[in-house]
Amino acid sequence: MAILFRRAARPGTFVLYDPERGLMRGHDRRRAETRYIPASTFKIPNSLIGLAVGAAASVEEVLPYRSKEPPFSPAWEKDMGLREAMAVSNVPIYQELARRIGLERMHQAVVRLGYGNEQIGPQVDRFWLRGPLAISAVEQTLFLNRLARSQLPFPIAAQRAVADITVVERGEGWVLHAKTGWQNGPGAGVGWWVGWVEKGAHVYPFALNMDLGGRADADLRLSVGRAALKATGVLP
Repeated sequence: MAILFRRAARPGTFVLYDPERGLMRGHDRRRAETRYIPASTFKIPNSLIGLAVGAAASVEEVLPYRSKEPPFSPAWEKDMGLREAMAVSNVPIYQELARRIGLERMHQAVVRLGYGNEQIGPQVDRFWLRGPLAISAVEQTLFLNRLARSQLPFPIAAQRAVADITVVERGEGWVLHAKTGWQNGPGAGVGWWVGWVEKGAHVYPFALNMDLGGRADADLRLSVGRAALKATGVLP
């Protein structure tokens, strides 16, 4: 698997967790256990927390787009629900959700989830983009394993709704759930691709993070991550 990162010419890590065997496979254990800012991968727990506390009634409830800053993507510039906002990784919509949740409820929920270092600081709509929240690739896989199995301490309906909006691809006998993230995007920073693969009754959570030099590196997260999933036999 190391060859995938050498070919990409970017340092990074990949972790695949096999919960039934209690085994983790991957590349660069030291980096896999190092915490980084989660960036937009936090949209997964943000969605779960928002649904659990009623900040959004459902993944279809339309939330207002309030940002006055130039958008990362033109697809962001409208009101939308969490399903669409997850698909286009709409930061302002998820910032609105976080403000509705509120600082106290957000911190309580992050602690309850045991998510990374559990630190959110004083700003409820920035902590996953600039810190202090940080999480390792190993911790991402453990969190996602519990979500995929509806084993988190939140309503099962909310967990299933979040699992549904993270589906990005289906094939014969498998379903891929995934979310990208990019700390400091589109500038140099740490990029993420996390999720899980369902194969029948089996669940295989995974997490990749790697150094990105700029916008030209954006696709490396998915290309290296998919190659790693294929190398481990999880994806065909």
